[in-house]
Amino acid sequence: MAMMAQMSRLLVPTLREAPADAELASHRLLVRAGFIRRVDQTSGFYSLLPLGQRVKARIEAVIRQELDGIGGQECQLPIVQPASLWERSGRWAVYGQEMWRLADRHEHRYCLGPTHEEVITALVGGEVRSWRQLPQLLYQIQNKYRDEQRPRFGLLRSREFVMKDGYSFHTDEADFDRCYAEVYRAYERIFRRIGLDCRPVQADSGAIGGSLSHEFMALADAGEAEVVLCNACGYAADVERAEAGLRQPPPVRAMQRVATPGARSVEEVSSALGVVPAAVAKSLFFRATYADGRQEVVAALLPGDRTLNEVQLRNACGALELVPASPGEVEVPLGSAGPVGLRGVRLVTDREVASGGGWVVGANEEGVHLVGVCPGRDFDPGAVAALATARTGDACPECGAALRARRGIEVGQVFGLGTKYSAALGATYLDAAGQEIPMVMGCYGIGVTRTLAAVVEQHHDGDGIRWPAAVAPYGCALVTVGVGEQGAQAVEAAQAVGRRLADAGVDTLWDDRDERPGVKFKDADLIGLPVRVTFGRALERGLVEVKARTASEPQLLPLDAAPAAVAAVLQA
Repeated sequence: MAMMAQMSRLLVPTLREAPADAELASHRLLVRAGFIRRVDQTSGFYSLLPLGQRVKARIEAVIRQELDGIGGQECQLPIVQPASLWERSGRWAVYGQEMWRLADRHEHRYCLGPTHEEVITALVGGEVRSWRQLPQLLYQIQNKYRDEQRPRFGLLRSREFVMKDGYSFHTDEADFDRCYAEVYRAYERIFRRIGLDCRPVQADSGAIGGSLSHEFMALADAGEAEVVLCNACGYAADVERAEAGLRQPPPVRAMQRVATPGARSVEEVSSALGVVPAAVAKSLFFRATYADGRQEVVAALLPGDRTLNEVQLRNACGALELVPASPGEVEVPLGSAGPVGLRGVRLVTDREVASGGGWVVGANEEGVHLVGVCPGRDFDPGAVAALATARTGDACPECGAALRARRGIEVGQVFGLGTKYSAALGATYLDAAGQEIPMVMGCYGIGVTRTLAAVVEQHHDGDGIRWPAAVAPYGCALVTVGVGEQGAQAVEAAQAVGRRLADAGVDTLWDDRDERPGVKFKDADLIGLPVRVTFGRALERGLVEVKARTASEPQLLPLDAAPAAVAAVLQA
């Protein structure tokens, strides 16, 4: 049931100045408008005040409607998870320092859940036995915990946050593909309803695992992530996953040794030899650490004018961690290192270099380089991967048109997990022939509090927030101004309009405080409700001001017309 709340009775501590540590608009405005507060001086923990809680609840309501509409079932899983489950999946050692680890009085080990693949897989594995009980799509909306090394940007990168995480279980890949497509489309509807300009992009699965993944990116200049987009064919990918179309390689010719005294960088080598940096293949060395504790030196070979995509390199060699190798770990001079005759090092070659051509590479001898080096003929390229970071102007890998890079905020991600967790944790089912088979799984997340902040990043101006109607804490601000008889008339009119709006299902926030009109108007713009109705001097003529938050000027309308005008703004 809709309601009319009174500002004088709510905890809405608006501020004129932004906190000193607030770098982004969403952080500044959510603090100034009284939606969030940092807990003491602890970085990465925030309280949601009543207005913030109402926005979160409205976002969650949209999520529930869409997921329930495709057969999702809401559940609640424990935040504290036993280490034994994570050890069975192999992720206890893999997840890294972001995991909050703790022990009870009996020294049993636990973690605060950063995600819930292990718990949900163990649950379903213990309850579902037959193919007749599949598929299952389960989700929860719950706090998550990650010990971010550098929490910042308010709700966009915090240590405690609210997330919708969902998991599906299937008899085979075909049934998973059907569910993946349904959830994908539901996510598109969720973000469209919330009011976000959001693009699904191909993505890396990271610590979650699996091969198929898409991120939903809210485009914003303040975004921490970078995506590349093709306007011609619609190709879109996170920069960690993106590839660029291949360029013309250097011409093939006979390999020659050339002295390059003092030339160590790509720029120095290309200048000394009279070639462009793109014709030089540089070697970058890393110490790779694997899940079993094993270490080795890995060399990445890529065009000299490109930046290494370390995520692609880590995926190509299956490493848990990569750190730059020290000179003592590499037996060749780093400024003149190359793939020809390289020993004791695992080589991973960028696919552009591996495609052919005659490249300039180090000769593994100080002050000497090789020209005309051809992969396959002169050296074994080893593993081949898209090691170069895609950038604006690169050719689209699907249609050849120019790519463009944009910044984005990741608000959701969907994964195909295969049998990674079900096989490790014993989540199997009996098929029609009585054979025991691991379930095929999917995983689907939405960062609820991140989404709240992303909406503000896309919907604000110099005066404050501009909430889309679907997620605004209240649909309409009622502002009364005036004193004496005029003030009493304004109060009476505001209460009448508030009751009519409540009957129509619109929540309203009535600023009934004993404050100057300017303070009320500034707070109304700062808080950012979709529409404001002002009851002031114009009431003497039976008129009120109705102003959409996105409009430059108010409308003067008859008092009786105000509810319909508010409804029109909210439905636009």
